[in-house]
Amino acid sequence: MKSAALYITTVLIWGSTWLAIEFQLGDIAVELSLFYRFAIAALLMWLYVAYKKPKMRYVAYKKPKMRFNLVDHGFFVLLALFNFGLNYLMLYWAQNHLSSAMTSIAFSMLLVMNIVNTRLFFGKPISKRIYTGAVLAILGITCLFWPQLQQLNLSNSAFVGLLLALGGTFVASLGNMVSVRNSRKQIGVLQGNAWGMLYSAIGLALYVFISDVQFNFTAPTSYWLSLLYLSIFGTVIAFACYFALLKNIGPEKASYVIVLFPLVAVTLSSFYEGFEWHANTFAGFSLVLLGNAIVLTPTKRINAFLANRAVARRGSVPS
Repeated sequence: MKSAALYITTVLIWGSTWLAIEFQLGDIAVELSLFYRFAIAALLMWLYVAYKKPKMRYVAYKKPKMRFNLVDHGFFVLLALFNFGLNYLMLYWAQNHLSSAMTSIAFSMLLVMNIVNTRLFFGKPISKRIYTGAVLAILGITCLFWPQLQQLNLSNSAFVGLLLALGGTFVASLGNMVSVRNSRKQIGVLQGNAWGMLYSAIGLALYVFISDVQFNFTAPTSYWLSLLYLSIFGTVIAFACYFALLKNIGPEKASYVIVLFPLVAVTLSSFYEGFEWHANTFAGFSLVLLGNAIVLTPTKRINAFLANRAVARRGSVPS
């Protein structure tokens, strides 16, 4: 039940954040918007750590350990860069060229990237079904962006958006690997996220300071409401749930959320952005979902399903 609650919370929040990002584009520079987002998130995380109380009275309580060695801090910086910084910059930039639906579908390739990177960094073997699922997912992305791929050049806005979305997805996968490493070192989700978001806010502030971006607070109400939603729900709550899943059940099973949240994102985009479905959209989206489902379905379960179907057919044939 706990894992189910974590899944549902993560899927609903992350599925809706893609639409919320649309309200962040245009009025204030992307880099500055991300600084605001992670500065608010880091502040909330550290306030929570400072004032966290035990759930029960008269129970011995020990505050979360927040002091770590330099090596751990190095990985917190990597977590900030990969999961709370560069990946978001690339995905925000991508959404300047793509609808929230298309960006979320491209981001679902995180599933395949997580499995491959788990093999590269932690030596976990890759089963045959992973290759099948990966091929289907890649074919799906190709179908989705087929009109743009036919005009293959860097001046094509949608193709640039695809490259940025896939690049941001790969960076996010590296961040997931850092999170897995931190969990294996018995670093709690709360502590890792608090330090990671703090370093992210500092890094983004330095980037804004040395770049030509001007601090700006002039934006419509929809910008600030979406910023609060992204900071509190899309960052603090969703990442806590997702990293808890990574810690409890591993990156492969936790990646089930990546199969489901594009459904939420596409549904919202259809209602609020006027996202239009075409033949290549249906084919591509179906292939991506099918590929991800195959990747996440254990071989034993597939074989059992096929065996049960075969028995059912034999039983239905008249003797």
